[in-house]
Amino acid sequence: MASTNSPLPITVIIPCYNEEHNIRAVLESVKWADEIMVVDSYSTDATLDIAREYTDFIAQRNYIHSANQKNWAIPQATHQWILLVDADERVTPELRTEIQASLAAQPTETAFWIGRENYFMNKRVRYSGWQNDAVIRLFRRECRYENKAVHAEILASGKIGRLKHRLIHNTYKDIDHFLHKMTRYARLSAIDYAEKTPRVTLYHLWLKPAFRFFKHYILKLGFLDGKVGFIISVIMAWGVFLRYVNIKARRENVEREK
Repeated sequence: MASTNSPLPITVIIPCYNEEHNIRAVLESVKWADEIMVVDSYSTDATLDIAREYTDFIAQRNYIHSANQKNWAIPQATHQWILLVDADERVTPELRTEIQASLAAQPTETAFWIGRENYFMNKRVRYSGWQNDAVIRLFRRECRYENKAVHAEILASGKIGRLKHRLIHNTYKDIDHFLHKMTRYARLSAIDYAEKTPRVTLYHLWLKPAFRFFKHYILKLGFLDGKVGFIISVIMAWGVFLRYVNIKARRENVEREK
């Protein structure tokens, strides 16, 4: 997997679980990297068979949540610079060239934001709150993710730059996949929001989901994405509702067990 395109070598980390439909394409998009580390949560499909065609650096670990998994993986990278890519993302040739040029320039930055071009239901989503989607994915090995169960971001002490080119992000296979993932996210985000929510009320179960729909569909111009924008807005609102249902259910279970 070695490459000598940059004087600063890079490790690509790919967390995955049952991603046989995605893993080959993402590995193809990063096979130029000096090192590829696949962090697998004990896949039961052909994910690992495919991954072994591209790298011998495969680690397996039980999944707790995304930030926990990534923070476990980062210190094991050989190189100082890390590019972290999810299995449903693709590094375009233009982004690859920009990454290599940025590292060749001996950057003073600690990390870099990378925008994402999102696709859902075979359509590029241009609005719906996803238009400004960006993540810190290129960073120095000393960086770590914040301790959040859902949507954790890198904590970087130092200057953070921004790359011009974007990752391709194939968000969800279909509506069922989107719903399943939002249900899982809601369960995990209930952990993050529990302390901030002393009591679950109609405000949390009705007004907050309603505003989330309004935000994505109206304020973030989801209506311009047509049917796809409407579906995204509804499911995002559903995720907020489920978050507070989970908080309420967890507390009721605790009370019953006393």
